[in-house]
Amino acid sequence: MRHNTIDFISLGCSKNLVDSERLMGLFEANGYTCTHDSDDPKGEIVVINTCGFIADAKEESINTILEFVQAKAEGRIKKLYVMGCLSERYLADLEQEIPEVDGWYGKFNYQELLKELKRREKSGEGRENGFASDGSSDSESDLSPLSSLHSPLRKLTTPRHYAYLKISEGCDRHCAYCAIPLITGKHQSRPMEEILDEVRWLVSQGTKEFQVIAQELTYYGVDLYGEQRIAELIERMADIEGVEWIRLHYAYPTHFPWDLLRVMREKKNVCNYLDIALQHISDHMLTRMRRNVTKQETMEMIERMRREVPGIHLRTTLMVGFPGETDEDFRELVEFTKWARFERMGAFAYSEEEGTYSAENYEDDVPEEVKRQRLDRLMRVQQNISAELEAEKIGQVLRVVIDRQEGDYYIGRTEYCSPEVDPEVLIPADAPLEVGAFCQVKITDSEEFDLYGEVVSFEQ
Repeated sequence: MRHNTIDFISLGCSKNLVDSERLMGLFEANGYTCTHDSDDPKGEIVVINTCGFIADAKEESINTILEFVQAKAEGRIKKLYVMGCLSERYLADLEQEIPEVDGWYGKFNYQELLKELKRREKSGEGRENGFASDGSSDSESDLSPLSSLHSPLRKLTTPRHYAYLKISEGCDRHCAYCAIPLITGKHQSRPMEEILDEVRWLVSQGTKEFQVIAQELTYYGVDLYGEQRIAELIERMADIEGVEWIRLHYAYPTHFPWDLLRVMREKKNVCNYLDIALQHISDHMLTRMRRNVTKQETMEMIERMRREVPGIHLRTTLMVGFPGETDEDFRELVEFTKWARFERMGAFAYSEEEGTYSAENYEDDVPEEVKRQRLDRLMRVQQNISAELEAEKIGQVLRVVIDRQEGDYYIGRTEYCSPEVDPEVLIPADAPLEVGAFCQVKITDSEEFDLYGEVVSFEQ
């Protein structure tokens, strides 16, 4: 075991990852060493940041906790702490069912973990566990001045050249299937100047690319300023020297802030990319899902986006098997997918979540086998669309950032590709390329989702 080392395990979405990075920065500012998602954790303390969004994510979180409970029983770690969405939602049950965990923290009080460890050190328990007590008190004033959750300080777990930037927490929407408001509460925007300060700090650390994330991106600013201010925020971000790419995730179709498209069109470093979850298209399903948008409005929105930002790449998420979905509803969804020709699309089958409107008001009446068949059918349609759209890029010269090297290839991305979820560009490793560097790449071949290319010039 490594003394004074804390191993962090992050599960779930990129918003969870930002929370882990903030807490790791907080710990390191106060004298600890942190590792993240190690294949073989060797620290004396493990902190698991859990996801509680859907059934599969909850199962993964529980299994991970139990794995480290076993590691603690075998003496491979000494302390185990759990934080995040799962414990925010099911704290009382988890404390009773898994008493071997040394402390449970939710989604918003995780900085209390540092105070707890400081108290243990002061009492001498930290010395017993291999932690050298520094004699500090347990008062908040004795923590590092950089320990505020509003500080830009983070320990990045991504490659240095890109970072996720969380601009708000929570959601005021009430979609029938979604448990996020039950976990995160109402929408809370971060002050604009605080976000811009974090961007400047990240740029000073070598970050060039920003994935702007929120539960509901387009609602940004309403609670603080009385109006949507996402366009202003992105425009001001784009004017910060050193910001090469800004990519937008998790917009909502209702009351979309159209001025955001002007910023995307006018600012070269705002990627022509928008992640906007649509979930379904039939008016029957949209009404039952409580999406507050119609099929006609959705189609007009997509047409306007493509008209105002030529070449925009849209990423969306669709759902099959929602309670009451008929064969006709599903056929309508398939035809819509063929019409929209989304450059990026994910889909999933409905999973009932306790406490949501749909769980309390609808019967989960679509058989699991039908859900699976519909999901497979929809993704086959999208696979063909993606293959056609990617093939259209052959012969084009695109700006690419280099993420890493794997075997005989460097792996990069265009402005149309977000890390981990979107297609990548494979470049033969015939000559050395610098991770984080931008270059011009001619696309020479394509597959259903990925591209192949060769470097034609480098950026200084």
